[in-house]
Amino acid sequence: MIGKLGLIALESAQSAGKVIDSILSEWRGGEHYLIPSECPRFGTGEAKGIINQSVRDKDIYILVDVCNYALTYKMFGEPNRMSPDDHYQDLKRVISACNGKAARITVIMPFLYESRQHRKTQRESLDCAVMLHELESMGVHSVVTFDAHDPRMQNVVPLNGLENVSPALQLTECLLSEYKDLQIDGEHMMFVAPDEGATERVVFLASLFGVNIGMFYKRRDYTQIIDGMNPIIAHEFCGGSVENMDVVVVDDMISSGGSMLDVARQLKLRGARRVFLYATFGLFTNGFDKLDKAYAEGWFDKLFCTNLTYQKIELLEKEYFYSIDMARYVAAIIDRLNQGDPMQELMTPAQRIKETVQKFKEGRKF
Repeated sequence: MIGKLGLIALESAQSAGKVIDSILSEWRGGEHYLIPSECPRFGTGEAKGIINQSVRDKDIYILVDVCNYALTYKMFGEPNRMSPDDHYQDLKRVISACNGKAARITVIMPFLYESRQHRKTQRESLDCAVMLHELESMGVHSVVTFDAHDPRMQNVVPLNGLENVSPALQLTECLLSEYKDLQIDGEHMMFVAPDEGATERVVFLASLFGVNIGMFYKRRDYTQIIDGMNPIIAHEFCGGSVENMDVVVVDDMISSGGSMLDVARQLKLRGARRVFLYATFGLFTNGFDKLDKAYAEGWFDKLFCTNLTYQKIELLEKEYFYSIDMARYVAAIIDRLNQGDPMQELMTPAQRIKETVQKFKEGRKF
């Protein structure tokens, strides 16, 4: 064991922190580990981090959800919605409040802050890399994230840990539990990447399921830039026939949802039997109207997302939405790290996915 365990949940991850603390308490004989903290603000919007309990010589795990847009604070008397930048600043405040007294600090940041600003294409900032260097300089031992937009961000801090965890096992279990009539073979099922960036995730899952893959290529208009990006003209499909197949579209995140829904529509037009959408992070930055309409028109059959980021009650009540609970998995990661046990099985659970698929095929409980 590295040291006495301590868990700090920032306001953005308070609910998850309480659940994870309860799970750890159940596993470890009743002791609770949640350390109260807060980041009160002055009238100008400035803030400070406060920890209301000693962290000396403890192995501290700090939970933060940088995508929790439900929180607000007063600034000059007006409500101001917390942005990812605000959540990240609060994280640094709490780390600073530890005053270098913790034995070790691990940040659990499911959605990696600024992970989409991970490379340069012109004279521009590298926000994700700067963030990782900042945390390293503040004494953070490692960062645990899920399904990073670009796993190569691990190269930014080679001497400190950036643990990139795959939630593929939870997707597998939920999909197979929800749809017991799935036929898992090359003639009835396919995994599809909505763009080139998702290909590695799709290859990983398809190889474990023993089915084929397809991929959509985003054809863009490089003559103009809209909202910082070259607009997509069309999605071109690369792959075999999907007629009468169950198709699982896999990506790391759904932002506005436009690209994923266009992919689903094209798959249905190509004769797919059912289309299941999966994204580790469902952000839905433009609301749910597009999703509602697409589901009503039969473009997709189910949408799976983890609860690693904030989810509106409105979303959880949607007929088409399946929230994948990750609390026990996060608790298991904390437990293993604190005990100093190997992490590979949790980070990339290939063998457990294979076993789950095999049990499903044999009609056994998994």
